[in-house]
Amino acid sequence: MTAFSLEPAQLAWCAELRALADERLRPLAEKGEPGRVNRALLVELGALGLLPRLFTSGALDLCLMRESLAHACTEAETALALQGLGAHPVHAHGTETQRARWLPRVGDGSAVAAFALSEPDAGSDAAALSLGAEPDAGPADADAAGTGGADAGGADAGRRGEPGTTRHMTPGTATAESPGTGTARPGAGRGAGRGAEASRPPGPATPDTGRPGPEASRPAPDAHGPGARQAPAPASLAADRDGPSAWRLTGEKCWISNAPEADFYTVFARTTPGAGARGVTAFLVPADRPGLTGTPLDMLSPHPIGALVFDAVPVTTDDVLGEVDRGFRVAMNTLNLFRPSVGAFAVGMAQAALDATLAHTTARTAFGGRLRDLQTVAHQTAEMALRTEAARLMVYAAATAYDEGAPDVPRRSAMAKLLATETAQYVVDRAVQLHGARALRRGHLLEHLYREVRAPRVYEGASEVQRGIIAKELYRTLDATTEEAGP
Repeated sequence: MTAFSLEPAQLAWCAELRALADERLRPLAEKGEPGRVNRALLVELGALGLLPRLFTSGALDLCLMRESLAHACTEAETALALQGLGAHPVHAHGTETQRARWLPRVGDGSAVAAFALSEPDAGSDAAALSLGAEPDAGPADADAAGTGGADAGGADAGRRGEPGTTRHMTPGTATAESPGTGTARPGAGRGAGRGAEASRPPGPATPDTGRPGPEASRPAPDAHGPGARQAPAPASLAADRDGPSAWRLTGEKCWISNAPEADFYTVFARTTPGAGARGVTAFLVPADRPGLTGTPLDMLSPHPIGALVFDAVPVTTDDVLGEVDRGFRVAMNTLNLFRPSVGAFAVGMAQAALDATLAHTTARTAFGGRLRDLQTVAHQTAEMALRTEAARLMVYAAATAYDEGAPDVPRRSAMAKLLATETAQYVVDRAVQLHGARALRRGHLLEHLYREVRAPRVYEGASEVQRGIIAKELYRTLDATTEEAGP
């Protein structure tokens, strides 16, 4: 790859996006309800042409969008990214019917997408998925699977739940709206489970993080229905055969961004037990399928994120994305595209923190002069700028490698996400330190960024996972070179 720099047209477009985010998107984001899908914001992203661009852009274009939006409005950035993450498998691996059914609605913001990979016992170890797809036995069940399916109208309208209850997504009655991990918001009345008591699953919060404790990672038992669980172990999702072309999904997903409010989910389930990564299938599951329920989770940074329970949810070959038992490839291809853009999100936040710090240290007087004139302050801002720019360049390089089809995309994507997210954490923390107590006040930009910046180091592959990928790819390259050289 050649040395990287943006073209003038790209720089101008980024400036335009920052202005749009500040003037048109942030006011909508501020009106949204924390922890809910902001559907008005999604519609505006669609009207601006940014959501449709998810399906026509390359990785670099995606990174520029995410960085620019994050600089001015992290809520808009997250809403855009979650639509892309949830719908990209449909765009890249879906059938013509699946794409025609969902992608136009994702593009105009009228349908919310979600990427359902993580499980309570299979987060970083994604190949350990145990949500099962079990064989379905008869034609009556296969008919049920078609109700509200990918080419049916059941997910379109009229789904409403009662506030303060767990959402039960039955065809034509329940609503659907939406982590990496991680980590959007909705119109009034959409979905249940939004009362004061239903805003979190049972169980104590972990004291040091505010995240739900071990018992809180699962929805309430009554969300399953009496005797409904058929999974081989608690908190797992199993796919049981339901005849030659149908399955029943049984188990759980957790930390799913846009859950339980999404209109459809890209769900990864185990169709061949004991086969590791080779036994996982990706399914497109509309939210109104019978047996699918969800519960919101109360997180440190209030994004829409929840847990899902699959109680023998019917799916057929018409719902498969890609090939049966090849769903892990769908997941990894999606993550290879989006990991550099997670880095871009982080770079946008780091730049916003740096800009705020430059302005503050210029305006603030202390010790007989401006803060910026103190060498210890000047050196810290220089270090913040240095790390931010290095992360930006690595993100752009990884995205360009993806667009060019380079062979080392997994390594570059992992490096970009790792460096950028760790850098953003450092920069935001330094910015808080240089601002002092004012930065910790609720509503301050840095207080917001301080909560926002933590999750990207976990979702779509934690920092430790990225280091493992990098090392694996380095040794793979070494071994291949050694073999070519011969004895």
